[in-house]
Amino acid sequence: MNRPLAPHTVAAYPRRAGASEHEIASQEALALRLAALLGLRFVPGFRPSRHRGEPPPYYVPDRSITSLARAAKLGISRAADLYGGVTPHAFVASKSITHGVFDARAKAPEGWVRNLAEELREVVLKGYSAFTLEDAQRAGERMLRDGALRIKPADANAGRGQIVVRTPEELRKGLALQHAASVRRLGLVLEEDLAEISTYSVGWTRVGKLETSYVGTQRLTPDNDGVSVYGGSTLCFARGGFDELRALDLSDEERLAVDMACRYDTAVSTAYPDFFASRRNYDVAIGRTAAGEPRSGVLEQSWRAGGASIAELAALQAFLLSPSLKTVLAATRERYGHDEPLPTPQRCVYRGEDSAVGMITKSGGILEEDNGGV
Repeated sequence: MNRPLAPHTVAAYPRRAGASEHEIASQEALALRLAALLGLRFVPGFRPSRHRGEPPPYYVPDRSITSLARAAKLGISRAADLYGGVTPHAFVASKSITHGVFDARAKAPEGWVRNLAEELREVVLKGYSAFTLEDAQRAGERMLRDGALRIKPADANAGRGQIVVRTPEELRKGLALQHAASVRRLGLVLEEDLAEISTYSVGWTRVGKLETSYVGTQRLTPDNDGVSVYGGSTLCFARGGFDELRALDLSDEERLAVDMACRYDTAVSTAYPDFFASRRNYDVAIGRTAAGEPRSGVLEQSWRAGGASIAELAALQAFLLSPSLKTVLAATRERYGHDEPLPTPQRCVYRGEDSAVGMITKSGGILEEDNGGV
């Protein structure tokens, strides 16, 4: 469908039930920044029922919209209508599309494209997706012959909920902790566990007429329980798309990460042609196997507001304000506990006692600007 009128507003909507304080603050901070970029008005507390007869807003959802019908009902028909993505099935927005199912007998949901696994084989790690715990058990037992594996809930973020298993008994215990209904709906990923790992973020974002692409590294940090989780990213942005990013003076690992992410993006877009997104982010791991062999691959995709989003919008703002600027360095930071210094107001996204994760400080912004390369 076509919009009858251009949007006048930006809305932090849809939002999942039960979102915690830092998640709500992050979504609204992004919506405020996007409103400034687009020259629109941010509407807090947006609900479609309160704005009937008005042009649909520019949406900033906290998750990918996983129904074409729901997107259409909201007035979303193209990537320019939202910051994020729309997928034809819920599992397409999850980690599970990164791998194929174990064999021809393995269960898969309606809409599953079985030949995607072959298209992705050279750009992902070894692994399987499973939609029953029985299939996960069979796949895990096979993988353990080659070394440790990682159990990854398909819809978890920030590295939470992952379990490394090394024996059949640990596999059984790990699978017993999973929710069978969630596995049936979204899948469960079993993936080889790497050592000496570096994780790269590769992405592309378009907001209005502004476009940027980027590559950089992620870092881990201990949360309030001492578990290593996502702690932020440092990213090099190019004005324009992936061709402009590739023209920069990238390292060999950065160039490999960009190439793998682009091949992943192309394969998924071909397999699911109804999918569209204005924000695409891919995590790429480069490390070593249990046998010491080098290994690299895309871990997962994100077509929603994510950990790198504040840096993305800071870069777009810099490009908007400085038309001659070609590259920029930006970063995000997430830290737990009360010892983290208070960020400057311009960089602070959230600082407080969150009901889900405890004390957390989230910030981000520009590190430096450069009119040449990086």
